[in-house]
Amino acid sequence: MRADLEGVVESALTSAELSYERPRPGAFLVRLPGQHKLATLTWLVIGDQALNVEAFFCRQPDENDGEFYRWLLHKNGSMYGVHFAVDAVGDVHLVGRIPLTAVTEEEIDRVLGCVLTYSDESFDRALEIGFASSIRREWEWRVKRGESLANLQAFARLIDS
Repeated sequence: MRADLEGVVESALTSAELSYERPRPGAFLVRLPGQHKLATLTWLVIGDQALNVEAFFCRQPDENDGEFYRWLLHKNGSMYGVHFAVDAVGDVHLVGRIPLTAVTEEEIDRVLGCVLTYSDESFDRALEIGFASSIRREWEWRVKRGESLANLQAFARLIDS
């Protein structure tokens, strides 16, 4: 059965034209390219009961942690297939499980689409809530050195406030 599931996962990733590695049997590390978060590395690991899905979202917030985690919990209520979870140090991941009997190419595509959407569309807001001071310091540092602000433009409104 594991070999069959590995074939289904590999076929889904190939059909979606996604870049991936196979570091060990039953495990796939998939690179999901985004717009706001440039890449979301996502593990698909075939377990005894389920296909486990896990993607790093961001590190623990520097500030406003109560608002940050509350915002993530609120988002969890409307999500499909995966949800935000916090590890022992407070870093945030997207995690989910697909029962082995439900693993199809279509479901893998759907769940990976959800991971990418939630990661990419939530990334800027998460940084605004949990890392605004760091963003302001980085902006000031770049201005002083005459360096590009191109990848910070999404946060320009934080600078004016």
